[in-house]
Parts: sequence; C-alpha cells; structure tokens
Amino acid sequence: MRPLRISAISYLNTAPLMWDFEHGEAGAEFDISYTLPSACARALEAGTADIGIIPAAAYTQVPGLIVLPGVAIASRAPVRSILLVSRVPVEKIRTVALDTSSMTSVALTKILFEKWLGGGRTFTSMPPNIEKMLAQHDAALVIGDPALQIDRSRYLTLDLAEEWIRHTGKPFVFAFWAVRQQALQENESCGDGRIRPSASRSDASVWQDLATIFQQSRDHGLEPASLDQITSEWAPKLGLKQEDVRSYLTENIYYHLDPPCLEGLQLFYRYAAEIGALPAAPAISFLAANTAVV
Repeated sequence: MRPLRISAISYLNTAPLMWDFEHGEAGAEFDISYTLPSACARALEAGTADIGIIPAAAYTQVPGLIVLPGVAIASRAPVRSILLVSRVPVEKIRTVALDTSSMTSVALTKILFEKWLGGGRTFTSMPPNIEKMLAQHDAALVIGDPALQIDRSRYLTLDLAEEWIRHTGKPFVFAFWAVRQQALQENESCGDGRIRPSASRSDASVWQDLATIFQQSRDHGLEPASLDQITSEWAPKLGLKQEDVRSYLTENIYYHLDPPCLEGLQLFYRYAAEIGALPAAPAISFLAANTAVV
C-alpha cells in the first residue's frame, strides 16, 4: 500500500509546518514534494497528491477536500509577504499585475479594490518579476519569499493582510492543510477510518491521529531551537537578516486555524463570491478526530 503523498510549498513560511517531515520520523511515512501554492491545489485536483497546504481560495474550486483542523498560514497583523507594490499612489492605480503563483491573494486583491480601494481596475496575471510587472502596469501583487525581498524604499507598498484586518477586524487565512477524501478511502486499512500512510509501517499498535501529525510538526517547528535553525538556514537564502526572518515567522505569520481565523476565512469566502472573484465556498469539512494512521 503506497504512502500518502504530500504537496508542500517551498516558501519560508511553511518551514515550521514541515519540521517533523524534514527533521523527524514523519518524513519517512509520507511521499513529499515541494511546489508553489497554486500548484499544490492543482496536484490535489489531479489526484497526484493526497494532502496539500492549499491556498484558501482552492477550497472553493477543488471538490472532495477535507481540512486538517488546527493548522493554517494566517495573519493577525501585517504579514510582510503579501504586498501590492506600486510606483503611484493607490488612488491612481488603474492596472494591476497579479502574481501567477497565487490564488488567495489574487482574490484578496480584488476584494480590497472592489470593497474599499475603489473598483474599475484592470487585472492581468504575470510571473512574479517585479521589474517586468511594473514596466507594464501601475501596480503588482507579489507574494511569498519574493515579497519579503522587495526593497520598500524604491516603491509604494500596501500590505494586504494589514488592509484586510483594518477594514474587517478579522484575521486573514492564506492557506491550510487539506486531504482528498478519495485518498483516505483508497488508503483505508480497516473499516473504522484508520489509514496506513506508509506500507512500511505495519505495527498496528502504533496509532496516531492524522491531524495530530501535522499539528505536532507545527508545534515542533515553532520551538526556539527549531526557529534558530530555520532562521540560520533561510536568512542567507533570501538575503535577509536573521532577526527579520525570525520576527516574520513569530510575529507576522500565525499558524493556528482557530475560531477567529475561521470567522475571517468565512468572510473572505463570502466577499469573494459576492464580487465574483471565487465560486461560492462549500461548508468547511474537517477531518474527524478519530481518523488515525497505522
């Protein structure tokens, strides 16, 4: 029986979530690949991945997904890595280039303009090259690590999480773990909801809640020693100071899918459907607590 396939995002903000998969025993139990946020959703939709850290927007477009409870990439403050970058003031923006690696942030950008920043803008999808984007458009949406590397002294920038929180008073959820319901059914090893992520793990006395694996990986990744290692590894990769990397992970990103975040997520879905940025979202279905791995 094959292991469950995880599609993860190759951004700094997922490093704490992947801690046990990269540094602990969990990695041996799953087949893991890394890609961009929008590609995670496509992998789940195509059935080439079973579990993915999907953009929140993807939940409205990919059928048959179940959310792993408790874990998210969210923000309750300025997020720093989801930016509208411009050479002109917001009120003068008429054309916006949208980062093709994004889904949720694209919808968020459209919501912000339609609800609060003034409608009538023209949006065009482009690869995340800030110079090329701004050569052809008034402003550009840039997400993830490229946004962290933006020289803010050269441009006007708008932090989209900060704008959302200012107007709604609610956190913003960018992504969360989801599993294909069909994958759970395909990997059932018995009739009571238990699944076997890896054929090599045959000891039926070893039981663990699937959601707990991902929650514990998050918790271990946010421990001080883990954050020390993450910051020392990622700071030179991104050309950032270690203290800036650490503050990003501990102050700007919020990793819990708690009730306030769920309220913000539901509001995002409602607004996105109202303006036609996304289809109406189905009810959020969470993985049952008794779904275990053997």
